[in-house]
Amino acid sequence: MQRWMLLLLFCAAFSCRGNAQVQESQPQDNPPKNQAPPRSDRDREAGESSSRDTRIDISPPRNDAKDHPNSTSAVTDIEPDTPPDDVQEFHPWDPHKAMKDIEVGDFYFKKKNYRAALDRYREALVYKPNDALANFRMAECLERLKQPEEARVHYEQYLKILPHGPLAPEAEKQLEKLTSDKGRKP
Repeated sequence: MQRWMLLLLFCAAFSCRGNAQVQESQPQDNPPKNQAPPRSDRDREAGESSSRDTRIDISPPRNDAKDHPNSTSAVTDIEPDTPPDDVQEFHPWDPHKAMKDIEVGDFYFKKKNYRAALDRYREALVYKPNDALANFRMAECLERLKQPEEARVHYEQYLKILPHGPLAPEAEKQLEKLTSDKGRKP
């Protein structure tokens, strides 16, 4: 009987200790009272990085004005009040969009909607200016829309980009045809 009591007491002691360890390992819902929760609102409002180590010093060196006395005039020469005449507009470069525009243009071309196809080929040239296929297809559309001069320009552009390309013989043939047609008309 004493053995059973001793065994029962031993089991109760182990079960109490196990419960205490399980309670300690479970996460607490509330942080300790002496520790504030992490806050990043202040950094977001100020537009600052959460890491203070990533700041870059962009101030000029200490003796920069002495060492380079004419540097301010060089900056004003580069950045005048009016933009220079040689500045050109930047166009987006997106060959995937250009390829998709050519695909849609081909769809319209097969449906004999040459104006819609022409618009898509033009848009393809916006996204990829020297696209040979778009130039060739534009020339075909322009030819069907009775605009032979513009068609000739695009056939020539195709041959300039891909002189030995897969559509080069056809482009040369069409150019000869357009040139001979031009000679016949008064």
